[in-house]
Amino acid sequence: MSLTLHNFVPIGLVSAPREIHINSSGHVVSAVPAHSRRIDCEGAYLSLGWCDLHVHVWYGGSDISLRVSQVGRKFGVTAMADAGSAGEANFHGFREYVVEPETETIRAFLNIGSIGLVAANRVSELIDMRSIDIDRTLSVIEANRDVICGVKVRASGIVVGTWGLMPARIAKRVAEIAGLPLMAHVGEPVPLIDEVMELLTPGDILTHCYNGKAAGSILGTPAILDIARRRQEEGIVFDVGHGRASFDFATARRAIDAGLLPDTISTDLHSRNIDGPVHSLALTASKMLALGMPLEDCIAAIAQRPREIIGLQDRERAEFTVFTLDGPATTVMDSVGEEITLERRLSPRLTVIGTSVRPAKSSTS
Repeated sequence: MSLTLHNFVPIGLVSAPREIHINSSGHVVSAVPAHSRRIDCEGAYLSLGWCDLHVHVWYGGSDISLRVSQVGRKFGVTAMADAGSAGEANFHGFREYVVEPETETIRAFLNIGSIGLVAANRVSELIDMRSIDIDRTLSVIEANRDVICGVKVRASGIVVGTWGLMPARIAKRVAEIAGLPLMAHVGEPVPLIDEVMELLTPGDILTHCYNGKAAGSILGTPAILDIARRRQEEGIVFDVGHGRASFDFATARRAIDAGLLPDTISTDLHSRNIDGPVHSLALTASKMLALGMPLEDCIAAIAQRPREIIGLQDRERAEFTVFTLDGPATTVMDSVGEEITLERRLSPRLTVIGTSVRPAKSSTS
């Protein structure tokens, strides 16, 4: 069955079509296909399918991971990237049991630590050099280039201990050899956030960019903010990565006021934050909207930009999210307990993947 989507307000699309036609193989076409089913979007917004650049969905292989059904198209998300739940030692299971069965598009940043997040923060994946197998990591990347979109390193003290910047330096070298971007988690030292930022090159991703942690924030000193501005101008991707302990409203407000908007908005959704304070990508983007980020920029940050980063910009399969901006006013929280009121929030209504159309909702809350 082919589809025609109509009666929508396009946002963030290259053109502004009045209708979108999808043929029976799930590809967007210019002419109305035969026997096309018409889907009335009832005047809602329509964008490219939302893409969460930072989630944890290696359910069963990592003690913090969720099922894809808890973060995916039911909540407006048609594509996502798992951010380091799997390392080289267990990536084969992630591919077979998570990536291949799901209808959503799933990519992965491979953890530089061989065991990934099998017991996140209880057993560090980066204790010392024995935690990293460079040869096996490169082999797994080479064998799974259709799924692996980058390398992930958690460059913060709770993970690396006294090992400092070295895991990030190794991860960066592996990413360079593989020709892939590096996603670097930043937080409490060591290493220092400015050390991590200077290690990155254009196309690399700094996630948890508004974490607000002492000595771990882009607003720690005026000099660090200047470094952050320069690095973003040079092409480093600044990603929200909300999480349970990595998003601070005050930091985000000050950064936005200083002109440092995020390039991508992601959730870092896992089992310890899905019931609060994160809930969903829709709610995370709504928080950024309330903090002063324009709607068009919010949509670019959850659709076009993350899709480009994980290699979906030229994808033929149709993927769209239909959504509205709704009330009533809602009180939400950041990762440190501060509250703000959302006067309006993004509310997904439908997701379209190929010829499959399903209803969506804002969050599990």
